Amino acid sequence: MISLAGRDILHSWGKFVFTGVGLGLLIGVTLTMAGVYRGMVDDAKALLDNSGADLWVVQKDTLGPYAEPSSVYDDLYRSVRGVDGVRAAANVTYLTMQVSDGQASVAAVAGAGRETRAMIVGVTADGPGNPGHPPHLIAGRHITRGHYEAVADIAAGYALGDSVRIRRNDFAIVGLTRRMVSSSGDPMIFVPLKDAQEAQFVKDSDAILAQRARTAQNRALNRPGQPGLLEAVLASQAVSPFVNAVLVATAPGADVESVAETIRRWKRMTVYTRAQMEEILIAKLIATSSRQIGMFLVILAIVSAAVVAFIIYTLTLGKLREIAVLKLIGARNSAIAWMIMQQAVGLGLIGFAVGKIAATFWAPIFPKYVLLETGDAVRGVAAVIVICLVASTLAIRVALKVDPAEAIGG
Repeated sequence: MISLAGRDILHSWGKFVFTGVGLGLLIGVTLTMAGVYRGMVDDAKALLDNSGADLWVVQKDTLGPYAEPSSVYDDLYRSVRGVDGVRAAANVTYLTMQVSDGQASVAAVAGAGRETRAMIVGVTADGPGNPGHPPHLIAGRHITRGHYEAVADIAAGYALGDSVRIRRNDFAIVGLTRRMVSSSGDPMIFVPLKDAQEAQFVKDSDAILAQRARTAQNRALNRPGQPGLLEAVLASQAVSPFVNAVLVATAPGADVESVAETIRRWKRMTVYTRAQMEEILIAKLIATSSRQIGMFLVILAIVSAAVVAFIIYTLTLGKLREIAVLKLIGARNSAIAWMIMQQAVGLGLIGFAVGKIAATFWAPIFPKYVLLETGDAVRGVAAVIVICLVASTLAIRVALKVDPAEAIGG
């Protein structure tokens, strides 16, 4: 019966191959959806790996700095450095926004210029090695000045010497890195901390003037005996004393959980370890997306099963007379059922091969990272075989009901 299944496939190979290609594209979409989820998880882990941190010190009772807003004073890192077991501590800010080409022309302002969705990361200008800095570059150098320099991930589309506009300032691209992305896959652009603080926390000139006018009208700030209070408030509006988090690298051999507990107790801040931050990013930040992708996978699996069932059922209806002849010459029902199952599995394997090749070719074109893992491919093959076997049951039931007398009476 193995040869019979093969001969039947060869007899209608055009329809069989064409159907396999169509099914393969559907399977390719399924593999791509799984790869999108894997890519989201990998982006989240890459974000934590590239930060160089073992601990994240954030605003109390928040899930910052990635899942929720967080603001802490920028002098907190000094006291954190003094905790036993801390090797390094550094301020950092994160802000996801639209950036455009620097030296914006009138056309760019009008909306004709290129824009990129990116995560702006503010780091101290003390060179690599400290938490927050990109761990490696593929071109150029790290930030060495306190203002208007930037290191960008190549996915942002910038080259060395380009200029990127962030809020009101232009930044020169002095270095390029790779796979430095946010948990949502947006490329990172690293800028000096003071510039990032200004972009995130400091208001624009019109807002500052309006706020100063409101403050000047407050008589409580001008009461006798406190002549410098108004000036202090006005001065505070032009600078920002906040950052989003303090990244902490622990000393070799130090107990990370013990260091975290010490900071929580004495600094009254929320502190997350690497495992806790990974749980926040994967189980909370991308949880909804993962459930949505899971629903798409289930729907695609059902559609694939329906396609296979329909095709095998149609092919079986087209050879009912041949099946009747097989029964007439003594073929057992199990042999006929095995032949149909072989055809269904063969169709599924052709479809999977086409789908895997298609997914491999179109995955790099996607705007976000698509990670195609070997384990998913193995599980995909097993799922395709099971789906094809289940889908063939309808055709098998029809074939087993054929009366051998039809081979004579037809």
